[in-house]
Amino acid sequence: MDTIATSATADTTVSNDDFLATVAEKSNGAALRGNYEKADEQYVVAQDWDAYTEEEHELWRKLYQRQMELLPGRACDEFIAALHKMDASGGIPKFERTSEELFAATGWRIVAVPGLIPELTFFEHLANRRFPITVWLRKPEEFNYIVEPDVFHDYFGHVPLLFNPVFADYMQLYGKGGLKAMKLGGLDYLARLYWYTVEFGLIKTDKGLRIYGAGILSSGGEVEYCLKPGTPSRHIHLEIERCLQTLYKIDSFQETYFVIDNFQQLFDGTAPDFTPYYERLKQLDALPANTLLPGEVELLP
Repeated sequence: MDTIATSATADTTVSNDDFLATVAEKSNGAALRGNYEKADEQYVVAQDWDAYTEEEHELWRKLYQRQMELLPGRACDEFIAALHKMDASGGIPKFERTSEELFAATGWRIVAVPGLIPELTFFEHLANRRFPITVWLRKPEEFNYIVEPDVFHDYFGHVPLLFNPVFADYMQLYGKGGLKAMKLGGLDYLARLYWYTVEFGLIKTDKGLRIYGAGILSSGGEVEYCLKPGTPSRHIHLEIERCLQTLYKIDSFQETYFVIDNFQQLFDGTAPDFTPYYERLKQLDALPANTLLPGEVELLP
């Protein structure tokens, strides 16, 4: 699930028309989902909760129920605890209510967007403690797989951990880092960090490895696969520069899962200036997604 639309260049002044054309190219000419006509300059729209149909609310309930049957013993405790407090099992939630609760907890807010948005806008939202959530829901035939992130992925997968103060600070730091990376030609590297942590990250706990990545938590099959012993996938300790060098795939289960010890590790690892990383990595070849380097240890027995 490709959750960051990457433009052809690091031009921070890309026009709306150019952005829409670029995403269409990346989706093999398919029309970009979502209505962008009423979006403001930050791509924010009204959620228009009353426009959701009962069929959409029922699909949400089915998606929610499936994930809640899969996540116990697999998702990290911080995610499960926040999800229960959010109480969104009954249908597509109203962003405004959750946004108020989130702001009270960690100073973050939710903003509704029509779908994928430019990198510059995405990073600006994160840097200002605003998390963009797509307003539309997938179709019933996309129950098990969807290419673009929808409201279920964005809300169910991402919002719960924004109630965790340390993870919330990490997300803001990532947004600020993204704005800097666009000027330094480091966007491709930083996108890998987002992919392998925010979307597909695992965390080590006293009870074993657990999931905190939204791409897994909102998925069906990968919830089970990522923690299943004996698969060809790697489970290795997160080292920031190593992660920045590693390619990823958007059309299959991950071939490598990076594991953190705690959320503070994420924050501390992202705090330093990434400029030296980018300069070194520009001189190196990217690592294939299934790489296991000498000295790296497989963490899933």
